[in-house]
Amino acid sequence: MKKNFTPEKLLSGNFSEPDRLQIDKAMAIVGQLVDDPRYYRPKGYEVATILMDFHVDLNTILAAILSDPRLTPLKLLPHIKEQFGETVEALVKDVNWLNTIAIYSLDMTDQPNQSEILRRMLLSMTQDVRAVLIKLAYRIKRLGVLPKESYEMRRFIAQETLDIYAPIANRMGIHQLKWELEDMAFRYLKPQSYLHIAKSLNDKRTEREDCIKRFIELLKKTLAAENISATIYGRPKHIYSIWKKMQRKQLGIEELYDLLAVRVIVDNLGACYTTLGIVHSLWQTIPKEFDDYIANPKENGYQSLHTVIIDPDGKRIEVQIRTQEMHDFAEFGVAAHWSYKEGGKHDAAVEKSISSLRKLLEEKDDDETLSEHFRNELFHDRVYVLTPKGKLIDLVKGSTPLDFAYAIHSEIGHRCRGAKVNGRIAPLTYILKSGEQVEILTVKEGGPNRNWIDPNLGYLKSSNAISKVKSWFKNQQETQNIAAGKSILDKESLRLGIKTPNLTELAKYFHQPNTDQLLEFIGRGDINTRQLAAFFKIPELETAKVKKTAAKPADKTEVSVDGINQIKTTFASCCSPVPGDDIIGFISLKKGIIVHNKNCPNIINMGHEKQSRLIGVAWGKQTSSHFVPIVIKAFSTQHLLNEVSQLLAEEKIYIANAAMETQADFSALLNLTIQIKNTDQLSKVLKKIGCLSNVIDVKRKI
Repeated sequence: MKKNFTPEKLLSGNFSEPDRLQIDKAMAIVGQLVDDPRYYRPKGYEVATILMDFHVDLNTILAAILSDPRLTPLKLLPHIKEQFGETVEALVKDVNWLNTIAIYSLDMTDQPNQSEILRRMLLSMTQDVRAVLIKLAYRIKRLGVLPKESYEMRRFIAQETLDIYAPIANRMGIHQLKWELEDMAFRYLKPQSYLHIAKSLNDKRTEREDCIKRFIELLKKTLAAENISATIYGRPKHIYSIWKKMQRKQLGIEELYDLLAVRVIVDNLGACYTTLGIVHSLWQTIPKEFDDYIANPKENGYQSLHTVIIDPDGKRIEVQIRTQEMHDFAEFGVAAHWSYKEGGKHDAAVEKSISSLRKLLEEKDDDETLSEHFRNELFHDRVYVLTPKGKLIDLVKGSTPLDFAYAIHSEIGHRCRGAKVNGRIAPLTYILKSGEQVEILTVKEGGPNRNWIDPNLGYLKSSNAISKVKSWFKNQQETQNIAAGKSILDKESLRLGIKTPNLTELAKYFHQPNTDQLLEFIGRGDINTRQLAAFFKIPELETAKVKKTAAKPADKTEVSVDGINQIKTTFASCCSPVPGDDIIGFISLKKGIIVHNKNCPNIINMGHEKQSRLIGVAWGKQTSSHFVPIVIKAFSTQHLLNEVSQLLAEEKIYIANAAMETQADFSALLNLTIQIKNTDQLSKVLKKIGCLSNVIDVKRKI
């Protein structure tokens, strides 16, 4: 069945005739839906009627109606933009996103900061703050139909409300929604505690109302005699806040003294203090319960006078005295209770942004500019991304997957070699956006690349991550220097005939705090062999002579065949053996002895008839270089050849040829032939290539 309808509350709103036509047009779109009696989730027009109490603008009402979840599958956004404008379209888009986001999990409550990070993420990713207000109204309606849900769903929605949405309402200064969200959620989470408190309040409601009535009548009469105009009313205490106070103070409800509360709103600042004096003259007070938040505003700007009196029946009544301006600020301003109830820090940007919310709710003009202001101010410098297990990570805006890796753990960062963003391979310089899921690809061993701390290359944004990389290199350098220093000292001691040098005395002589510092200074050359010789009382001239005769020119490589030198040999191009490899010779008919690596496939798979031509060979003297093929597998071709070429140039290694292949999964294979001296040099350079951010694997090609 289809029907056209416009709730009476929407019709009775203070809208012009053109505005009413827009509301009718939006309701007509919803009215085309089939009315399924089994559908019990919140409907857009129901949410719009809630928002009428907040005197919101037309765009907010239209967006609430058109955010009806039943419309989402119809993909009407382009149609909405055409009929209602870009603002309504953007609001509907935001509300649809907030209604479908599924990041929260019950275990977030037990994980430090996870709920807070999710709140900030929701606020930062919402383009217009009014969408959050609409979402809060949707949540009120959702809580109202929870009895129709399963027990598990009731618990999930209620806990999510307490962890995420009630604090957001509080932060935005919308206390009416905050209290309603908290009480409704609490009712589902702890029904027995809720009913116990509700019954206790109800049992003494008449007594409580009479007590408040007597207080108000006497105060009104006295203020009128002093020509002070005031609005005075009882302020209800909410069930969830009562329960929290009972838990915090470990008291029963009958022991709580501030269940009775009165708010007094006067015209000006002077009247606040005059009223306070009158209250203190009429009733007995509890001095330790007095707070002057006018002279000493709370960190978030909240102002009011708080005092507690005892009436003739011994009942305690909390009294708050403030001006209308202070009251408006407390109710709709910069979230008066946020700092001291949520433990958050004072944040000027948040205050500024929530002031924008207030303007959006009160002013009808130029809301596009105000919305843009909110979007640019609130949490503008943060980005919120997810681990594969759904944990939220809070990062500085502009962060990369590498920043994310270091935020998880330093070792994850050090061994990071690639990343997937939303399931797809992404470069380590990719700029992350809120809501994306990041998976880090690591190697078992390895360290960071020095390129990562180059600000021009864009690998890292976080100063903390950059610090961790620099610290790693510093520690590595220290370790290497200590090892080098020990080696130098051992050689010098042996050369100078010192069996066991006294390191403690040596450290003292060179004014070093400990032996590690001593060895590090020796290793990096700050303490040289001439200075060591001076300590051991060895003439400087002798040291110089040793240095002078130490160096010898390198000879070319030779291979001996069965112990005989100067036999003609050539190196097999199929396996390119280098000094340090296990080798074997093959007697060829034209090229003499061809030297192969023993692991060469041509040797391993050699036929039985040729095996008789194999002959033992061994390395002789050192040569200058050999050509060796290697293969590099990387996540992508981007910058790969350039990075590898730069590294090899730094190591003074010549590239004979290079060939790049792109695989079906967009990974890359880079085949190189490089000129090296021996297996030690080859091993060293392969390890360095493996540390490049884009590289998955590198090995010698045989």
